[in-house]
Order: sequence, then C-alpha cells, then structure tokens
Amino acid sequence: MIHLYTPSFNDLWFRQKLLGDDATMEYNHSYGGTIDFPKEKWSSWFERWITNHDNKRFYRYLQETETGCFAGETAYHYDDERKIYLADIIVLAEYRGKGYGGEGLRLLCESAGRNGIKALYDDIAIDNGAVRLFLKQGFSEDYRTDEYIMLKKEL
Repeated sequence: MIHLYTPSFNDLWFRQKLLGDDATMEYNHSYGGTIDFPKEKWSSWFERWITNHDNKRFYRYLQETETGCFAGETAYHYDDERKIYLADIIVLAEYRGKGYGGEGLRLLCESAGRNGIKALYDDIAIDNGAVRLFLKQGFSEDYRTDEYIMLKKEL
C-alpha cells in the first residue's frame, strides 16, 4: 500500500504542493488553511527536520509502494513548552479514502516507538473529522478545550 520515505532536498516540491493545496488543507481552516512553503525556506527547513533533527523531529513522506507517487506526509516533533511529542499526518486530498491516513499514522507510531518515544500526542481542532482517524489507531482523548481535543497514544 504505502511506506515511509525520507525525502531528499529536491523532493520538497511535494511538500510545497501539499501545504499549498486548498482541498488538502481544508481541514486546517481553524488555523489559517493553506501554508506557504516557498523555495527560500527549503534549505533551513531541510536542515532542521532531515539533516540535524537532534532526535526531536521526524519527518517522512507517505509513498505509494506500487507507483512511487507521494501521497502525503507524516511527522512528529518535540514541543519544548508542553514537554510532549506531537504527531502530524496530512494526506493529499486526491489520495484520501484509501486507508493511507490510518496506515501512515500506524507507521509513524511504529517509528516513534523504535526511536524511544513513549507517547505521541496531537491537538486537533474541535471540528476536525481527523479525530476519528486517530481514535481508530489507538489514540484516546487526553483532554479538550473549546478549541481543540488533545489525543494521546502510549507507544
């Protein structure tokens, strides 16, 4: 189905496309929708997330095994303020409904566990349907505010 792929610098065109796609980023409307990722930012971003991640950041593309096409991204990073690891998964709109979100999240949790992470969290906007995806992958509600639901999975 899919596997995790470590992008090269030249693969960052896909991240730019993913974050700038209106249909894909519709879920992010509570936080501003699409995200600008111009080429001028690629070098510093790549250095921080791929080259020198300091075991505080993990980033991979979701790649279709048969076609080699990029279908999304998944990541986690350490939040210094809250002292937790936050998960992230985005599936390109045209690839949704194929089970890639659940599989990508499962693969992310496996990788985090292998990397010594004890728990992953995600704070998802209160009106975001992705909560169901996380619950199906073994996350549970840790707490909620008026703005978001904090989900947690022990690894």
